Amino acid sequence: MLTQWRNWAAQLKRLVRALYVVYRDPRTPWYARVVALCVVGYALSPIDLIPDLIPILGYLDDLVLIPLGVALVIRLIPANVWLEARVKAASMDGTGTSAGSIAAAVIIAIWVLTAVLGWLAIRCWW
Repeated sequence: MLTQWRNWAAQLKRLVRALYVVYRDPRTPWYARVVALCVVGYALSPIDLIPDLIPILGYLDDLVLIPLGVALVIRLIPANVWLEARVKAASMDGTGTSAGSIAAAVIIAIWVLTAVLGWLAIRCWW
């Protein structure tokens, strides 16, 4: 069972690398690039929407959101772009991606915006 999880995790890493290649490909439509960047950033970001410290839910968001994001990007791009991206991703070593830091900034901004809006809502109602 542990071997299956490791294989699945390795496959997910390759798919995320392929999404990064898709993001950088000029044949990728702009909307697919946005989705690909969000998925890659979320996968590489040390910050999650639901922190991993929360039992079950913390890991469940990673197990659900990343594969759904990959599937969405695959549907949004031409098939030949995806095939070429997978080949290129197989030769990548995982370095040189800045999407993780971009996604971390976006997620921090979402948390800050949520906190500010919550504070404003409480202030207005009291």
